[in-house]
Amino acid sequence: MIRLENISKAYRTRTGRHWVFKDVGFTINRGEKIGILGRNGAGKSTLIRLIGGIEQPTGGRIVGDMSISWPLAFSGAFQHSLTGLDNLKFICRVYNKDPEEAEQAVEEFAELGRYLKEPIKTYSAGMRARLGFGISLAVDFDCFLIDEIVAVGDKRFQEKCYNELFVKRKDRAMIIVSHNDNFVRDRCDRAAVLARSTLTEFDDMDEAFAFYQANATG
Repeated sequence: MIRLENISKAYRTRTGRHWVFKDVGFTINRGEKIGILGRNGAGKSTLIRLIGGIEQPTGGRIVGDMSISWPLAFSGAFQHSLTGLDNLKFICRVYNKDPEEAEQAVEEFAELGRYLKEPIKTYSAGMRARLGFGISLAVDFDCFLIDEIVAVGDKRFQEKCYNELFVKRKDRAMIIVSHNDNFVRDRCDRAAVLARSTLTEFDDMDEAFAFYQANATG
C-alpha cells in the first residue's frame, strides 16, 4: 500500500510562492493501476517526483510498505560524468541488487552496446531514457511510476518495453500520468484528475474523462 496524506507542493517564484496543488490524497494497493490525468502544467510530473522521492512535499506525507520506482526513463539522478555502467553499479549498491545480474539485464534490454561503458554526458536523450528504463526494470519494484513516456525508441523497442512492463510485471502496482484516453482505459483500474490545484478520483472511467474535459482547461 502507498498512501498520500494531504500532500501539497509550492515553489518560490519572483512573484511569491506558487502552489502547484494542495491537500492531494489517494491510496494505491498492491497490483492496482491508477491513471492521473491533467493538462500541461497541472502538476502531474511534480506529483510523480514526490511519490518517487525525487522531491519533498511542502506539506503532508507519503506512507506505505511498497518499494517505489523512480519515474520510468527518468535520468535526472544520474551522475553524467560517470559511465552508464558505473551509474548502474551505484544504484545496485543502493538497492542491494547483484550488479553482475543487473548489468546483464540492462545490456540486453537497453541495447546501448559499447556506450554502456561511456560517460552518460555523451548519450543522446533517447539513450539516457533507455538506460533509466532498463535500470528500473533490472532493479524491479512493487510500484512503477510512469510519467507520460512509457516506451522510447522505434516501434520494435516500444513493443519490447510494453512486454517487459505490462505483461511480465502485470501484477505490480502502477501510477500512470498520461493525456491518452485509450491508454489509461486499457491499462488502469481507475483514474484521477489533477485540475485547479486538487486531485479528484473516479472509479468510472467515463466520469473521469468527462470531468477532465470540463475542468482541465483552467
